Amino acid sequence: MNEPMTPCLRQLERPDGAILRGRVVGTGPTVLLLHAGGERSEVWDPVVGSLVAAGYRCVTFDLRGHGDSGGSARSTAMCAADIAAMVRTELSGCIVVGASLGGVAALIALEDAEVRARVGGLVLVDVVPTMDPDRVLEFLTATTAYGRYAEIVDDVLAHVPQLRRAAEVLDVPVLLVRADGRTPVADDDVAGFLQLAPHARVIQILGAGHLVARDCPEDLAETIARWPPLALQRYLRLG
Repeated sequence: MNEPMTPCLRQLERPDGAILRGRVVGTGPTVLLLHAGGERSEVWDPVVGSLVAAGYRCVTFDLRGHGDSGGSARSTAMCAADIAAMVRTELSGCIVVGASLGGVAALIALEDAEVRARVGGLVLVDVVPTMDPDRVLEFLTATTAYGRYAEIVDDVLAHVPQLRRAAEVLDVPVLLVRADGRTPVADDDVAGFLQLAPHARVIQILGAGHLVARDCPEDLAETIARWPPLALQRYLRLG
């Protein structure tokens, strides 16, 4: 059996002085994994383990104001700028995977054509730009984390029109991974997203709630690894 690979620590200093801390592990095509609000990068560990074993290189960061990263998570725009900076540190073609807040911020980052040109695809994990604000608030206020992150949640919901515009200009492959358990994402939200990005593919993971990486990490990793834009990169690398 191969010994587990030791992650390489990484940090990224932002213009406001915040230090974002992350880890890199594995070799192969790159997957940048962005966690949900109230989480930290370790939530991806089981997913990362499966992806690395399948021949991929994984990059994870604690978002600003989360985990070991500094700064304050009050502004969606600042989170998006952080993600754009992460993308710029990678070779072109990385796959960006964003769950909840990570997905929202990734969408706004990819509104920039220069950032979009550097990614090979976007995986949104149980989040869409066509979310219903009332439904999201009802879902989140039932969780213990809402009070601590109310400011960023309110900011995200105030930017729904911008998220819709960002979805309209997506010219990279897009995969939406849906939960089938308790989730703020409804069928009509997905239908609205597909009107904005008709090329997007949708896959539902049975048994997963909104925090798919926590509930069904192996299924999520397999879904990402088998997604054609990423699987093709590995095939070409092995060829």
